[in-house]
Amino acid sequence: MNLFTHFKGVVTSILNELAAAGDLPQGLDFSNAGVEPPRDPSHGDITTNAAMVLAKPAKANPREIAAKIAAKLSENPDIDSVEIAGPGFINMRLSQKFWLKLLSTALEQSTEFGKSNIGQNQAVNVEYVSVNPTGPLHVGHCRGAVFGDALASLLEATGYDVTREYYINDAGGQINVLANSAYLRYLEAIGEDIGEIPEGLYPGDYLVPVGVALKDEFGDSLKSMDEDERLAILKEKSIAMMMDLIRSDLETLNIKHEVFFSEKKLHEDGGIEQAIEALKQKGLIYEGTLPPPKGKLPDDWENREQTLFKSTDFGDDVDRALVKSNGDYTYFAADVAYTKNKIDRGFKQLVYVLGADHGGYVKRLQAVCKAFSNDDVKLIARLVQLVNLSKGGEPFKMSKRAGTFVTLRDVVEEVGPDVVRFMMLYRKNEASLDFDLQKVTEQSRDNPVFYVQYAHARICSVFRNADKELGAALESKPLDENILSCLKDDAELATIKSIAEYPRVLEAAALAHEPHRIAFYLYDLAGNFHSLWNKGKDNSNLRFIVQDSLDVTIARLALLRAIRQILANGLEILGVTPVQEM
Repeated sequence: MNLFTHFKGVVTSILNELAAAGDLPQGLDFSNAGVEPPRDPSHGDITTNAAMVLAKPAKANPREIAAKIAAKLSENPDIDSVEIAGPGFINMRLSQKFWLKLLSTALEQSTEFGKSNIGQNQAVNVEYVSVNPTGPLHVGHCRGAVFGDALASLLEATGYDVTREYYINDAGGQINVLANSAYLRYLEAIGEDIGEIPEGLYPGDYLVPVGVALKDEFGDSLKSMDEDERLAILKEKSIAMMMDLIRSDLETLNIKHEVFFSEKKLHEDGGIEQAIEALKQKGLIYEGTLPPPKGKLPDDWENREQTLFKSTDFGDDVDRALVKSNGDYTYFAADVAYTKNKIDRGFKQLVYVLGADHGGYVKRLQAVCKAFSNDDVKLIARLVQLVNLSKGGEPFKMSKRAGTFVTLRDVVEEVGPDVVRFMMLYRKNEASLDFDLQKVTEQSRDNPVFYVQYAHARICSVFRNADKELGAALESKPLDENILSCLKDDAELATIKSIAEYPRVLEAAALAHEPHRIAFYLYDLAGNFHSLWNKGKDNSNLRFIVQDSLDVTIARLALLRAIRQILANGLEILGVTPVQEM
């Protein structure tokens, strides 16, 4: 239950009544009349701007409209008080009975509490990771992987039909480098001395198993094979093994994609030609030259004619080349075909999770999407900034297995998947992230993942103690309104209000594509619980288990059950385990 959506419905109903009674003009648009938390909590629980947004179209004083709305709101039993403030804000304080009813709803809905259907089953493609299949994932890929996976879960929780996708860049020069690097390891596997790995090839030991696998399957026959035939085999086998390695790395973070889409397939199946032809049919292709890039010109710069896409017609900075002067397709041509493929598959929202260094690609991708969909499909790019990795304030050493970088697996093995996932999400994706492997395992409030998981574990311990001390007595009384009314302390009511925020936070995070909002919310909710725990330590009357009052105990355990469930619900979206004990 989203209380803000609920009361927006209440306000809209009142506006319709006023219009029917002639107190407001007929035909007004009420959709902009919102209900949200007031900026200052001391002003009340919720506020509406209805009077102010309607004043101009209704040609009336906003405070006069506010007075009519407030009179109707005052009749609602869920509202304790109504106050008109400033130019026409209407602030409301909700009744304790309403808050207790909302807590009861949260308990009844359990794992479904907070979920909504704002997505209306819209088909969304979330593409993330999409690393070149040339080696294991490194820590920089880790953040995008976690962000994309959590975003996909967040969209699913709010009613979108989500497909998780990985784009395999298995065409182009980097694959030739991979094949040649694998061949060197093959020569090593059949007993040849390969010496130092030449510059320009991949040096990591992760290619040693590829060489061994090639030896086991082909013996020494690859040496005498026709070069083109050998290169084709080397590409196929090394890409397959690298993708197995990447999938294995992702599994350490419980990340799985439903679709692995091959760039090579676009080349083989004529997808690029078809995409360019479709743009031609729209009059968006021409032969021309591009202005030189800003800054220092590359040594090989030529003012040459190329096949260009009119991307500036759709908001891009310059038109983009699709075919080079030598007839080869540009890298961007494959991106064009891939975007068209997604649109053809029926997706209405394309989400690209990209590294910060790909920010320059966003406008051209959005231009392609607009061109093919007539602006009917929305392309959203989310850029993920760098991770600065350290341990105890010192740079974390690179992996010998990888050769030149710290792998994702190194980090997961050091601190565990839950810590990695939560901390990668406990900062907005567009901000750089300082990740200290020592600090993220400390047991303190300054360590957010510990603070949240500890709240869940502590609540579980309360229930274990309650079962030991009271046992069957807890089942003797069903939870009802009278028992819940025992929740009278200000801290308890504040916690219920925090619980009530969860559905709104979930929807807002999904609409903004910002899963970090869930992590922040869970930290705050955990803080509410820890505050209740500490108050009980200082005052025995505020403990969760009150020996001489079964009703109070049952009520407080109900509150804890709701907190625990929402912590678990939110952690599930983030892909983090809600631990039972610590």
